[in-house]
Amino acid sequence: MKEYMKRFARILFLMISVMGCKKPYNPPAITSPAGYLVVEGVINAGSDSTTIKLSRTVNISNANATNPVVHAIVAVQSDQNVSYPLTETINGKYVSAGLNLDVAHQYRLSIQTTNNEQYQSDLAPVLVTPAIDSLGFEILSVPADTGIQIYANTHDPTNTVKYYRWDYDENWEFSAKYISYWKADGDSIRLRHANENITICYTSDVSSDVVLGSTAKLQQDIIYQNPIVNIPHTSEKIEDDYTILLREYALTADAYNFWVSLKKNTEQLGSIFDAQPSQITGNIHCITNPSQPVIGYISVCTITSKRIYISNANLPAWVPTYPYSCQQDAVNSKAEIISTLILDSSRFIPTTAPNTYSTRECVDCTIRGSKIPPSFWK
Repeated sequence: MKEYMKRFARILFLMISVMGCKKPYNPPAITSPAGYLVVEGVINAGSDSTTIKLSRTVNISNANATNPVVHAIVAVQSDQNVSYPLTETINGKYVSAGLNLDVAHQYRLSIQTTNNEQYQSDLAPVLVTPAIDSLGFEILSVPADTGIQIYANTHDPTNTVKYYRWDYDENWEFSAKYISYWKADGDSIRLRHANENITICYTSDVSSDVVLGSTAKLQQDIIYQNPIVNIPHTSEKIEDDYTILLREYALTADAYNFWVSLKKNTEQLGSIFDAQPSQITGNIHCITNPSQPVIGYISVCTITSKRIYISNANLPAWVPTYPYSCQQDAVNSKAEIISTLILDSSRFIPTTAPNTYSTRECVDCTIRGSKIPPSFWK
């Protein structure tokens, strides 16, 4: 499930445990053997695909962080009883091609699990999400907050959409701490071939925070420089080149309130002065057992997106923090080369000379990323 969903379950459990209860209390959503259904995704009313992810809550002591729901029957239904089936792919994901829904009608999600439990979301109108006007960044130089702040601008010329949500994918290039020009090959050390580079790699991440915006209290439906993500100056994300793909979703007032509650429960807890955990009520219900909780909110909207690239050459000369403690050592004899760099090549890799070396995590970027850049990389 999304990171903020998992975070909500953990925080709820921990807060209940420390709030002075003499008798241990295990919430049903935490201890239920089967778990409650978690539904993630948006019905995309446009030409892009719709992806819905189904999982179940797990006990906080469970070693498995995810519990996907497989072999379910999932479909989008209209208020005219027209059904659009979704196809199961992997790990509890169900996908359909672009639906191109009629904005004059309302739609909902229908789910039937293998144990014949049936779930439905409430019928919801189609919202047309405005285009993202621009996606930019600001360099922050405040000592406690040095880094870059990525922000988005958008507006609705029809003055209809008052509530917004964003999520994003990040990709970046990073480098190993030390360059390796040499490679253990059989019983010798040789120079690396050009295609054996393990210094520069690419990796990615997805958003885990709830990012919202509202113009309900404004005279015009204009979102100006809404903060999306803050990247510290010590982050490897901006060590070399970085890109972010931002997606924008139009929300109803009820959907916005759901996400506000989820944000409070996952991101704004931690002290006695913060908001206390509260029950989050979505718009998905178990038809066969109405008393059974379901976690999630299904919106129906078109989705707009925008991507930007940020080069380290356009940023101050910041030094990222490498995630491992690293140092280079040297061996001084053929016997040491054999014992350290050849026989123990899974742990140690030669670097700038055939007798200098460091640990794999400090030399081999492929343990955290891929040498192949994403198809959209430029």
